[in-house]
Amino acid sequence: MSSTSARAAAPPVHPGIGFREFVGIVAALMAVNALGIDSMLPALPEIGQAIGIDEENKRQWIIASYVFGFGGAQLIYGPLADRYGRKPILIASMAMFAVMSVLAGFADSFASMIAARVAQGAAAASSRVLAISIVRDCYSGRQMARVMSLSFIVFLAVPIVAPSLGQIIMLVAPWPAIFFFLAAFGGAVGLWALLRLPETLKPEDRQPVSPAALLAAAKLVLGNRYSLGYTIASTMLFGSLLGFINSVQQIFADIFHAPKLFPFVFACVASMMAVASFTNARVVGRLGTRLVSHSALLGFIAIAAVHLAVAASGYETIWTFAIFQAAMMGCFGLAGSNFGSMSMEPLGRIAGTGSSIQGFISTVGGAAIGIIIGQGFDGTTVPVTLGFLILGVLALAAVLVTERGRLFRPQNPATA
Repeated sequence: MSSTSARAAAPPVHPGIGFREFVGIVAALMAVNALGIDSMLPALPEIGQAIGIDEENKRQWIIASYVFGFGGAQLIYGPLADRYGRKPILIASMAMFAVMSVLAGFADSFASMIAARVAQGAAAASSRVLAISIVRDCYSGRQMARVMSLSFIVFLAVPIVAPSLGQIIMLVAPWPAIFFFLAAFGGAVGLWALLRLPETLKPEDRQPVSPAALLAAAKLVLGNRYSLGYTIASTMLFGSLLGFINSVQQIFADIFHAPKLFPFVFACVASMMAVASFTNARVVGRLGTRLVSHSALLGFIAIAAVHLAVAASGYETIWTFAIFQAAMMGCFGLAGSNFGSMSMEPLGRIAGTGSSIQGFISTVGGAAIGIIIGQGFDGTTVPVTLGFLILGVLALAAVLVTERGRLFRPQNPATA
């Protein structure tokens, strides 16, 4: 596609902000959460030692507590964003994220670290709800999937560099500097939104904050087959990803005895998600969300099955692990953004509340699944690979029920 035709296909979403800057703000919002998780992975041993964590598996709670806070708080941000608008909630939450990041940097015990991480995750929860809501305010169908995929390119680039960034910071400063960097990043995103982002929620679409309105939104989210089904499928895939993230530092340190290779291999694995999302942005408009995502899910399951066989037979090496994980992350990238778009499609005017309910289910559910997989770490890669396979099959079951046994066929050829 030429630059001229690309500009024609992507007009400004609001006066004063162009398509590229709009995608940039959405991507930056999404990057807040990725940085909050991945930048500290190389520092987990040092953090554990500093705050008195002796058991290696217990260090996983530094990640899990953040994700639980992130998931639980999404129920709050959706209704607030539907009532008061996207912009004021975004700015306030980014300020809170910056403050909680600083407090985490000063934590001197396991309890104070977990409390700060839960609060930090709760502040970052707005990034997930508001990013999707802002996009849904402006786009729908395949164009929404395209915007989400373009945002995912930047968002998924963050896990590629975040562990290396954390390691670089630790070369020149102690581990608290990672949290101080997160505070600066969250503050910068809030300032960008304050200065440049228009309010995307139309005045006539504002919803009152009331139990009746929340109940009506919950009924729509949980009562619509496509909303619920693809949310469940997303939960399964997100759980597998968190199981990988919870275990990966120990895998490189305890199994492969190559902690210095961790940022490089992690970057290679994560880069496949970015490549897949970029590919999705190019092809989803022509092929449709269902053909792309359903094919990717089947590929995810097949690769996980082969990887489990290799791990269980004792032939796992750092390179087989990297290759299989990269392939599965590619499939994850193709399926994830499309599942999110399809689950949001029926929600329309309650995008904020709907996104928060879906986010609560997928994030809290995924965090619980991920910590179960992570706590099952036994000195091999079998628990992680088995988790990928089981969760891939469960995601497929949810998709089959949602689509009434028919894969690849769009619900509405114009949008799906």
